[in-house]
Amino acid sequence: MTDIQALLSALDVFSRAPDKISLESANSWLQEFQHSPDAWETSNMLLLSPTAPPAAKLFAAQTLRTKVTYDLQQLTPANVPRLRDSLVSALQMYHAGPRNIVVQLCLAVSGLALQFPAWANALQSMVDTFGRDPVMVPILLQFLTVLPEELNSNTRIPVTDLEYRERSAVLLSSNVKQVLDLLSMYHQATGVTTVVQAQILGCLRSWLFAGEVGAEDLAETPLFGFAFEALNNDELFDSAVDVICELIHETQEIDDNMPVIQLIVPRVIALKPLLSKDHDDPDKIKGFAKIFAEAGETYRTLLLQHPETFFPIVEAIGECSAYQDLDIVPITFPFWMRLAQNIGKKASVPLIFLDAYRVLMGVIINHLHFPPDESMLTGQEAENFRSFRHVMGDTLKDCCFVLRTETCLLTTYQMIMTALSRSQISWQEVEAPLFALRSMGAEVDPSDDNAVPKIMDLIPQLPDHPRVRYAALLIIARYTEWMNMHPQYINNQLQYISGGFQDSDAEVCAAASHALKYLCQDCKQHLEDFLPVLYTFLSTDGVNLEQDVRRQVYEAIAHVISAMPMQRAAQSLEKFALGILADVHAVANKSTEASRAELQKVSDGLDNLETMLHVVQGFGDELPDACRNTCPQAWNVFDSFLNKYGSQYDLTERVTRVLRHGLALFGDSALPVASVVTRKMSNGFVATGFSSYLWIAGKIIGRFGSKEDSEIQSSFIDVYEKSTAKLTSTLQTKSPGDIPDILEDYVQMLVQLIDHAQSVLFESPAFENAFKASMAALTLVHTDIVFASLDLFQLIFSHDCLTATGATAPPKYPIFAKAIVDVVAKEGYSLTGCLLDGLVGDFPEESIPLVLAIFRSLAISWPVQLQTWLPSILEQLPPAKVPSDVKAQFMSEITSAINNRQYEKVKYGINGLNRAAKKARDRRRGLENV
Repeated sequence: MTDIQALLSALDVFSRAPDKISLESANSWLQEFQHSPDAWETSNMLLLSPTAPPAAKLFAAQTLRTKVTYDLQQLTPANVPRLRDSLVSALQMYHAGPRNIVVQLCLAVSGLALQFPAWANALQSMVDTFGRDPVMVPILLQFLTVLPEELNSNTRIPVTDLEYRERSAVLLSSNVKQVLDLLSMYHQATGVTTVVQAQILGCLRSWLFAGEVGAEDLAETPLFGFAFEALNNDELFDSAVDVICELIHETQEIDDNMPVIQLIVPRVIALKPLLSKDHDDPDKIKGFAKIFAEAGETYRTLLLQHPETFFPIVEAIGECSAYQDLDIVPITFPFWMRLAQNIGKKASVPLIFLDAYRVLMGVIINHLHFPPDESMLTGQEAENFRSFRHVMGDTLKDCCFVLRTETCLLTTYQMIMTALSRSQISWQEVEAPLFALRSMGAEVDPSDDNAVPKIMDLIPQLPDHPRVRYAALLIIARYTEWMNMHPQYINNQLQYISGGFQDSDAEVCAAASHALKYLCQDCKQHLEDFLPVLYTFLSTDGVNLEQDVRRQVYEAIAHVISAMPMQRAAQSLEKFALGILADVHAVANKSTEASRAELQKVSDGLDNLETMLHVVQGFGDELPDACRNTCPQAWNVFDSFLNKYGSQYDLTERVTRVLRHGLALFGDSALPVASVVTRKMSNGFVATGFSSYLWIAGKIIGRFGSKEDSEIQSSFIDVYEKSTAKLTSTLQTKSPGDIPDILEDYVQMLVQLIDHAQSVLFESPAFENAFKASMAALTLVHTDIVFASLDLFQLIFSHDCLTATGATAPPKYPIFAKAIVDVVAKEGYSLTGCLLDGLVGDFPEESIPLVLAIFRSLAISWPVQLQTWLPSILEQLPPAKVPSDVKAQFMSEITSAINNRQYEKVKYGINGLNRAAKKARDRRRGLENV
């Protein structure tokens, strides 16, 4: 049996501030302990020990609950009843708490009851044991509360669907009446305490939520009235709200539940006056809002069919929407959204509902107002308020759906006009409806000729306040599709945007760039004549803009260029690009080191050029005249720049990203310089170790790998062999976790080689080290890198060269096959270990098909070796990750698949190992929560 002192020592580590090694060691020990058969008895002894520390007792309870879930098969049939009796005895012992131990024990009993059919009268047995002594009743109520929760939510308990249905019916469905009778009896018992009443409500909610207690059954008991009456008790209020909401939700099948609904609705409507009575108590209002919103959502078809009866619910929800606490207001939003959807399906709608949405629109716009003194909001509060405004904007869209967008726009427009007509106004009075117009802009009909023209004419007349200008600029950004159909308004709005760039407020400048970007994106065919103005602007006033703003201006320009005829587009792109490249050239050829400011200017320029190229993409297979000679010219500029500054990480990143888009722009026209660029990338990576050099090399291989050009193929060999040697050297001094970006771009480059230049990959002596480096990548907890590495190995092991025979096989296939066979002979064991470590460890679930494909290939091509490798590898997998019986089953299934040549059955072993590992991870998470 496990040494209890060793267990206590391991737990004690967590009570201190341990070093990482001690923590990991203790954690590993405890995981091993939880898997062991000894854990049953040791945990029971700790639990019943009067001297054990509280943390140890809680761990013991959690361990028993975990083992009931995962390891009940460790017990002989004779010991299962003993376990039950032990758990029940522990509950009697801990009847006074602590609650966290009681909950764990009740969960353990619930899980056991599900798996122990011989305990036919489990619920009655618990009632008999705990239900007659008032001191023990809280234990029974706790058990009855967690029973349906555990049975419905703990999917890790190993029972079949049929077993679950049968046992769930015995434990839950057949006991509904008894549970309701018990709860009713305890509720009406003399001297019942508030604590017990709260437990009664919690238990009732649990059975309602599980769908076991039906609304009609509940309505026939005293508990129905008790739930509503409990709202008058502050200590029971929240529990009562939860029960009522679940009760209402249970009646969502309207036709089947009308008798109960007729009992519920009057009681809900009777709560409406309490919104005024308890107006100063946000907690109460929040509870009422939940009830009214649940009733409104559930009965929304009845609201429309019988407004004379149900409309008070809508009014109550409207009051909650208007409440000043913005934590409460969103509770009502789903109701307004779903009711709007129902209204949209109606040919006609009662006027009172239209009025409700008109009021709601005013309420929401009022909530949009910033406080008179913005300093009243802390940084986080201000951020939360800004975020919530967008949520409220969605509710304004619901108003548009009901009232029609034009009506909402005109009403909001009139709010602004009314505010502007007064002699004294605050900026908040204008900004809030402007924000509303922006939110509703998504619903605007691009052909509207009534409301939107008024809004566009209004914008230049707005007060010159930064907040107002910011809001107006974002309206322009939202209405650009409309302006595309009304180009006569573009010029005025461009002038307003230009004014925004002159504002000293950084947010206004950012909004101006945002507006310009969308205006150019949606109205690009109308804006070609505006490009010279933008070019002048960028070289004058634009030089003082923040880089984020300038980038969006360049993006706007690129959208206009993308809509121009090809020759003029190329000329315009060249003009803007040459301005940026001139700065790069000047810095590259400067006789002295450039200043930090000069280098930052170059970096920003490259960022802007990348943005433009990303939008423009390219001009097709045939380059326009303006581009024919620019590829080698541009490369000469970058070559000189990298010679001088290629060891600065950020600048290298910028250059390679521009080169990537240059590949898309120039296409095959870049082939004459591709080999030179590749060699430059190769030497750059050797000199600096920057992954961006590998990244762009991989892109070039992907673009030109299939070209029968000796220079380009030679450059691929150069970058492959030099980068492999550099990476191999780096891995001798650094762990894979220190260089994840390098490993990712390196593996991606190898994937491009196997897709486009297989001779380069397989015929080089670098293949073995490339194989090992790719295995190192598998050890990283990084989804993209793991997928790339697994993709590479799957492509290697499924290569046709391993199965092709005869004269029809390509002549180089034997060379490829020998390279693969040779490397597997040396590294196959290690690779198999990496795959199984990842499978039971940190590989993403979506990668399992790739692991399976690799294993199937190994089983087909290396059956003897695989069976030789596996026993030792499996032995090294920690039992906390994979139990011994699972390892044995895995080995058996792989062996059977190989021996019977039924290689598709390898999946049974892989899937079984994966399932066991997932269960083990669940257990470890449970332990981490101790």
